[in-house]
Amino acid sequence: MNKDRLEIAVRRLRPDEEEPDRLPLRWSTIARLLAFTSPHRLQRNALLGLCVFRAMALPGLAWLVGHIIRGPVAAGDGAAALRDLALFTACFLIADFALYWRIRLAHQIGENVLRDLRDRLMAHLLTQPLSFFHARRHGSLISRMISDIEAMRNGIQNNFFITFVSVGQMGCAAALMLLANPQLFLVLLAILPCLLLVHAFFRNKILHASRVQQETFSRVTSALAETVQGIRVTQGFAREDTNAGIFTRLVQSLANNVVKTASLTSLYLPLLELNAQGFMAALIGVGGWAALSGTGTGLGDLVTFFFLADLFFSPITIIGTQLSEATLAMAGAERYFRLLDTAPSWADRPTAVPCPPLKGEVEFRDVRFAYVAGRPVLHGISFVARPGQVIALVGHTGSGKSTLVGLLAKFHLPLTGQVLVDGHDLADLRQETLRRQMGFVFQQNFLFAGTIAENVKSARPEATDEEIRQTFRDLGCLDLIEDLPAGIHTPCSEKGRGLSMGQQQLVAFARALMADPRILVLDEATSAVDTLTEARLQVALARLMKGRTCFVVAHRLSTIRRADCVIVLADGRVVERGTHAELLALQGAYAGLHRDFLSATT
Repeated sequence: MNKDRLEIAVRRLRPDEEEPDRLPLRWSTIARLLAFTSPHRLQRNALLGLCVFRAMALPGLAWLVGHIIRGPVAAGDGAAALRDLALFTACFLIADFALYWRIRLAHQIGENVLRDLRDRLMAHLLTQPLSFFHARRHGSLISRMISDIEAMRNGIQNNFFITFVSVGQMGCAAALMLLANPQLFLVLLAILPCLLLVHAFFRNKILHASRVQQETFSRVTSALAETVQGIRVTQGFAREDTNAGIFTRLVQSLANNVVKTASLTSLYLPLLELNAQGFMAALIGVGGWAALSGTGTGLGDLVTFFFLADLFFSPITIIGTQLSEATLAMAGAERYFRLLDTAPSWADRPTAVPCPPLKGEVEFRDVRFAYVAGRPVLHGISFVARPGQVIALVGHTGSGKSTLVGLLAKFHLPLTGQVLVDGHDLADLRQETLRRQMGFVFQQNFLFAGTIAENVKSARPEATDEEIRQTFRDLGCLDLIEDLPAGIHTPCSEKGRGLSMGQQQLVAFARALMADPRILVLDEATSAVDTLTEARLQVALARLMKGRTCFVVAHRLSTIRRADCVIVLADGRVVERGTHAELLALQGAYAGLHRDFLSATT
């Protein structure tokens, strides 16, 4: 394997530039995440009440045990001891009942919040223009939706509420220890700074390691998605070893980061426990000496203090574990909100109005456009298409044909100039209402997982099976669809897998025509259809295009010859326009393209 190729590929799979490995922990992120519980405030408030009760319950039970030992047991009062034991049992059952509902409500709220997080992110992604998706790896976006939100699941359902209970339990236990014996409580105050120092030292290290681990996991997800989507190219160029090497490097990096995080955690938790055991040893020494010397510390006080001390220190390791897990949730939350805060590069004007019913007139007025600032791809494009005209856009690859129809569909906004439909500037129209009156067949057709009928109905969900069949009948291709195992109900997987390229094209045609558009855009729509199938489409397409303004990006002469106007593009400029015959007579750029086409097909 070429090592240089491998190194370049691995470097290319870095996280997106807007997602650095390390960011400071922000409590605002926690507050923002908790804000998603506001719609479920009744459940949340009940859960917080249960958490408060649970935090007080165990220290209270420990205090009750000490009371029983100091009182009825020390006095030898069996009846009083049985009454107190019954009270202890009742309190214990109530505490367990509260624990059941705390866990149940935490999971209910967690799932509701995760649903809201996913819905919010999906709604936000759907507002982004095409340039947003072109600039990001699809695997990275999938990772935000899946792995990062899953990482937040534990933070919402467990980390926050368990930590809340644990801290509350420590606070209650400390208060009761101070009340039980202020002298022994001084031992706790002496060792507390050691606990805080250990926590402060490891907190940032574990947080950073967890962020790096989560970023590496995102890279693995992106690499896997890219390999699966590009498997044909991978096998076609014999890149199996290269891609396997890339994936091995990424997986090894992920394993190293996981081990690093685990190593920090495995050192952090024993140090916390060592401090706790040191406190217990000091407590035995100081408390035992006080009890033996008769300074007022009785055996009951010492037993109560031991119970409370255990309830004070046992949550420390729990909090340490929760902190380690919470760092993954925090990293996922920061990345999630960073994506959620990415504003669209452009949006409809606040004053934009719904698109009125269109006749189909289209005008470009001195339109200029650039994907990257300072590198324009369209220069001063101006032309008018009358209602019902067929406009063919021709030119070499990269001449600006697809960009032009993208501007017509308002997938982009021009830098300068105007695109108008029926005299209305697209900038003043709401994009979704405009596209409802347009039909599209793109160069790369995308079919959703489902049946052929479901894909065709995506343009008009209320369409009946007979209307779907009639659409294919109008195309003259119903027999090709009915020959499939289940006809229009034949299933197709994501991206149309299970259908041939020609069949996918036919479904895309039917989907566009089902919308009954006033403006029809065919972006090299017959490039994947064989000559025989295209011949069957010509009569149907001519009939269906009648009365509609059609923009056709095509290389085939059969489509170009019947266009009302052929616009020739070169380097983002209109260099010629006219009918097929007129442009051939000019012996200019179009005639050269025509000769190149004829020589390539003979």
